[in-house]
Amino acid sequence: MVDAPKPPPTLADLRREIDRIDESMHRLLMERGEIIDTLIATKKTAESGSAFRPAREADMMRRLVERHRGILPLETAESIWRVIIATFTYVQAPFTVHADLSAGEAAMRDSARFHFGFTVPFVTHMGASGVVAAVAASRGDLGLVPVASAAGAWWTALEGGDAPKIIARLPFVERAGHPAGLPVFAIARPNPDALVTDVENWSVRVSGWGPTVSRALDSSAEVIAVPEGTFDGAALLVSVPRGKVDELTSTLVKAGASVRSKALVGSHATRYTVTAEGPVATGR
Repeated sequence: MVDAPKPPPTLADLRREIDRIDESMHRLLMERGEIIDTLIATKKTAESGSAFRPAREADMMRRLVERHRGILPLETAESIWRVIIATFTYVQAPFTVHADLSAGEAAMRDSARFHFGFTVPFVTHMGASGVVAAVAASRGDLGLVPVASAAGAWWTALEGGDAPKIIARLPFVERAGHPAGLPVFAIARPNPDALVTDVENWSVRVSGWGPTVSRALDSSAEVIAVPEGTFDGAALLVSVPRGKVDELTSTLVKAGASVRSKALVGSHATRYTVTAEGPVATGR
């Protein structure tokens, strides 16, 4: 005897399932909050500054992108998780996001709200110097500076052991059409146990900078150059794979430049770009 086929679910059945899932998600969020509450008591995070953990966050976002399937747009899932992560980070240790609007207000606001939501306070500055100063004067605030900032050689203010440092590059996973795709450096007073050092950021001052020297650099390095001092002097922000800065400075010298100084001003996770095959490391 052949069993009769089951009737298709009714709209009421499907709506009950949606309500069940919504309730489950809410309960899981509250359960996550209880764990965070215990974490605060265990690690005393509230007394130790920002709880921002760029290494863990980068890994979480890559895993989310890799496992994502179905009709829900990836940017929706990513934005939900970003708000969850940022809000619980704020609950652990309240912080303010300071943002440089020199590259455009709308794009920076989109990036800040996408990555940190609306619970975290958001303060704007017209230029990177104000962002760096605000972060330096805080216990655990975070600063956002566009990679293509129009604020000059702002990264020189990150030199020195007591200065804030670059700790992340956003978005964690890049892709065409990203709703918050503005490339942004996140700066903070780093927690040594939380840093990720796949890519190192160096402040390098040179003489003899020009097109010939620029073309000699390996494509694995990202270099931002701002004229400084003498007519052929420049301040460089160099992003290279960990341990490769000496190779880069050697290339600069061989191409005809003189390296006057270099200082480590931060580090961040390897950049990943979403392709048809999934997230792919770009090397810097």
